[in-house]
Amino acid sequence: MISLLQRVSEARVDIDGQTVGAIGHGLLVLVCAEPDDTEATGEKLLAKILKLRIFSDEAGKMNRSVQDVGGGMLIVSQFTLAADTRSGNRPGFTGAAPPVLGEALYNAFVKSARAQHPVVHTGRFGADMKVHLVNDGPVTIPLRMVA
Repeated sequence: MISLLQRVSEARVDIDGQTVGAIGHGLLVLVCAEPDDTEATGEKLLAKILKLRIFSDEAGKMNRSVQDVGGGMLIVSQFTLAADTRSGNRPGFTGAAPPVLGEALYNAFVKSARAQHPVVHTGRFGADMKVHLVNDGPVTIPLRMVA
């Protein structure tokens, strides 16, 4: 599973002009399932995200997790994280899980996140989404867990 984390002071997802998910301070979590991923892969990724110390403590050092600071999580599916740009000018996306598997793994990831963290909002799998965010820092962290 591939993920891109952005520490935000606020973020929201709009679909057809309507806000479907929004958070204040916390993490925008862009996530992409790959063909060999399983729910266990998603669990490993989520455990890492919840414990990753990328929020500042009183001394200004990145020493706190999203759980430590009580931040929200906005989880958005994004198959383009699997883009293959090694040849040509048009990215290929065969590295992303097929849509049925991708959606099942995304839904399992979100369900687990909601069970482990109090503030979780989402986009909508497969929708044309407009993601608005104020990147805090900026802090952007790529993560990848393999099956």
